Amino acid sequence: MGALELGLMYGAATFGVLFSGIPIAFALGLVATIFMMIFMPAAALDTVAQNVYEEMASITLLTIPLFILKGAAIGKSRAGADLYSALHAWLHKVPGGLGVANVFACGLFAAMAGSSPATCSAIGSAGIPEMRRRGYSGGFAAGIIAAGGTLGILLPPSITMILYAVAAEQSLGRLFLAGIGPGLLMVVMFAVYAVIRFRKEKRMAMAEGRYDSPLLKEEHFTTREKLSSLPRVLPFVVLLTGVMVALYGGFATPSETAGLGGVLALALVAVVYGAYRLDQLGPMLTSTLRESTMLMMIIGMSLLYSYVMSYLHISQSAAEAIVALKLSRWVLLTAILLMIVVLGFFLPPVSIILMTAPIILPPLRAAGFDLIWFGVIMMVVMEMGLIHPPVGLNIFVIKNIAPDIPLKDVIWGVMPFVGLMILCVLLLCFFPQIATALPGWVYGA
Repeated sequence: MGALELGLMYGAATFGVLFSGIPIAFALGLVATIFMMIFMPAAALDTVAQNVYEEMASITLLTIPLFILKGAAIGKSRAGADLYSALHAWLHKVPGGLGVANVFACGLFAAMAGSSPATCSAIGSAGIPEMRRRGYSGGFAAGIIAAGGTLGILLPPSITMILYAVAAEQSLGRLFLAGIGPGLLMVVMFAVYAVIRFRKEKRMAMAEGRYDSPLLKEEHFTTREKLSSLPRVLPFVVLLTGVMVALYGGFATPSETAGLGGVLALALVAVVYGAYRLDQLGPMLTSTLRESTMLMMIIGMSLLYSYVMSYLHISQSAAEAIVALKLSRWVLLTAILLMIVVLGFFLPPVSIILMTAPIILPPLRAAGFDLIWFGVIMMVVMEMGLIHPPVGLNIFVIKNIAPDIPLKDVIWGVMPFVGLMILCVLLLCFFPQIATALPGWVYGA
């Protein structure tokens, strides 16, 4: 049987098992094991556990549970609400300042937690009720938080970037730095949209004669209130600065930096929020164990899935077939990104990276693309999958924390942000320096 037939069977079996409702980790492991039984030597089954262990025995992957611990420590405390309140106090005079404050809070929180769902939950649980109370439409409020939460996979330290660095065999430090410029660009784009949309909703309220609308009321914060809010932000700035200085100052490796971030986060919630008793630390540690176990199971089974695909020459044949088409480099890039968008409808970013990397990276490398730059592009495209229907993960996180907002309104609320992400991809294609300048300056060409 040829590689084409095997590849079609492998893909069909994968989607068939995934659509059956089996959890992703077990679905990928099941497909890989069945194909090993049928098409590989019998002795291969004896090495399943060994193969999974060897693939996961990476010092880079050690950073994942440590960064998850940091995110859980921040996410399970009042950190999100405090961060959002402080930013609102300083940005209230900006038109749509509440929405802008939520965007900035999502960006800062995402940079500390490294998790999109955690950012949505932590900032949204405080931000959405406040925006609704001040007259923001449900779709607008939901869209800001859902889109802001996606920054968790772009701004460092990002768990998804760690996996891409492993799959693409690229420098994790360079990849983290490459995500900063595009991440800040998206924060600015989201904030500008929040201002424009707020002004539109305010004009509509005035045109309809709804002069009692909360949108038309002005808020005031005294200088004392603003200054008193600063201590709520400073600990997060210290945490973020400490991690970045340790990593890029050459004081620690990425794995050591992850451990430092976890320790600093636990110290922060202990000192600032008094969360040092076992009953307070329990939810943080339980969340870390649960999420780490789930994620590492997906990673392990995805790596086994990729190993079988490589052994059967499916990935190599697919890569060679793509190269043989002799597409122009930009047509090739467009086709690959469209495929990632479609996969994002059904699969989480972790699985997309580990399943597609053996197929898409060789043709991209042959076409002369910088894989660090492509990694950033891939992160932005996968962010679309987190908020794009039908299965955008962040959409359902928002629906869980704001059940009173109809799902239709949430979906329409996020679509303008999908458009902004597409614009960001185009800007990165025309101006790749947005992603490549900072790592080039720090590490050299």
